[in-house]
Amino acid sequence: MKKSIYILTLLLISICFFSCSNDDDLNYQTDFEKSQKAWLDFKAPSNNSYQYVVSGGSVFTIYGWETTITVSNGIVIQRHFKYIGTTENIPEEDLEWTENENEINSHPNSNAANPLTLDEIYAKAENEWLIKRKNTDTYFETKNNGLISTCGYTAKGCMDDCFTGIRIKSISTL
Repeated sequence: MKKSIYILTLLLISICFFSCSNDDDLNYQTDFEKSQKAWLDFKAPSNNSYQYVVSGGSVFTIYGWETTITVSNGIVIQRHFKYIGTTENIPEEDLEWTENENEINSHPNSNAANPLTLDEIYAKAENEWLIKRKNTDTYFETKNNGLISTCGYTAKGCMDDCFTGIRIKSISTL
């Protein structure tokens, strides 16, 4: 009898341990951890100084856009934005612009990507974009030498620009 209570207690503790694990709350847990390690391996020799390009677009337009974020020593120092494709209905002053250090975020209502560091992007991936949700499809790709290239989710059944996350076209050291 004493032996069966001991086994039952062990079984209950094991079930609780495995069901309470955070790994169950994150899509692509293993891939994310590999990519995060690749990021840390990239970050150190680059002195946390790099540039990355975020691409975007809409199913309702014939153009897209790109935002280039420049980070020096872990601080965003520049955000450059430009439209790509046929842009005849966009005002000239909105087609392409650059914000430097103290001007960053001076174009708040644009399609430009938020000026985030890769540390902030990895945090958003782990805490927001890759969290398991009902009725969503989650995406995670690492086509930038193991670093995040696509990370986010869409609501199942949505047909119009429903992606929440980021699409990074390229990452390079300064």
